[in-house]
Amino acid sequence: MAIWTRTPNLESFMESSKNTAVGHMGIEYLEVGDDYVKGRMPVDERTVQPFGILHGGASVLLAETLGSMAANCCLKSPDTVAVGLDINANHLRPVSKGWVYGTATALHIGSTTQVWEIRLENEEGKSTCISRLTMAVTKLPGR
Repeated sequence: MAIWTRTPNLESFMESSKNTAVGHMGIEYLEVGDDYVKGRMPVDERTVQPFGILHGGASVLLAETLGSMAANCCLKSPDTVAVGLDINANHLRPVSKGWVYGTATALHIGSTTQVWEIRLENEEGKSTCISRLTMAVTKLPGR
């Protein structure tokens, strides 16, 4: 059974990400399932740190992006928005080339908070980062 209260749409995700950090980092949305959102990010000059491996902050950006887009498709009230409240990440394995893939799945969907787990993997399917994102559900500005 799908968890979505607003139908996720990959095209609208991409459109809303133009001219943002998401677009500049090359993040792409790949798939939406009944209870997850998947995406990927290149490991290139935009996303590596000076030692030539994926920057931990770039991994966190991918994790928060996927969790945030998913969270906003699970809101119970049309006059609310989900925004990042807290995020942590454990970086498990370095990546120096190719792509990292992320999958966001919900751990808790409440009316005032949501908690999402985002697992990042390299092209071989090996875990590179595990992140937990807490979202605050708040009224849209001006409402």
